[in-house]
Amino acid sequence: MQLMLMFGRFAFPIFVFLLVEGFLNTRNRKKYGLNLFVLALLSEIPFNLMNGGALLFAKQNVMFTLLLGYLAMCCLEHFKNKPILSMVILLIMFLITRYMHADYQTAGFVFILLMYGLRKEKVIQCIVAPVLLSMKAMVFMSLLLTCLYNGERGFIKSKFWKYFFYAFYPLHMLVIYLVR
Repeated sequence: MQLMLMFGRFAFPIFVFLLVEGFLNTRNRKKYGLNLFVLALLSEIPFNLMNGGALLFAKQNVMFTLLLGYLAMCCLEHFKNKPILSMVILLIMFLITRYMHADYQTAGFVFILLMYGLRKEKVIQCIVAPVLLSMKAMVFMSLLLTCLYNGERGFIKSKFWKYFFYAFYPLHMLVIYLVR
């Protein structure tokens, strides 16, 4: 189980990096947000089964954390000329993250905002961001990988691969649950 947590700690900063890149480069932000919402809902049942074997909704999967972070980036951009309103909305989202017990909780939400705010400062991201999350060495190593990104779109150019990787998250949790 500890090994799986290490992989998760390694993967989360990469997913956040991809979330920020997706937010900045998507052609349709509403569709992108809707995809995150649907994936969060579809992932909730396998997540709950994997984390206790019952359909209890005491804690939400990481896709809800990413969705709230995505909505926070939308808020920051939409209300950039209204900083007080933006801060009030971000505070409400922060409290929702805390109340929902979303995976990575409030630290994950703040981490997304930090990665978005420091998106042009890769070196500072690699220094500051690991302090926010546990297993700092894993976070630092994953952020080093993001520093190698050249700004060009990767190999996922077809809808098949896009939705394959969307489906992987809930399916792998379902497999882990069934193997147990």
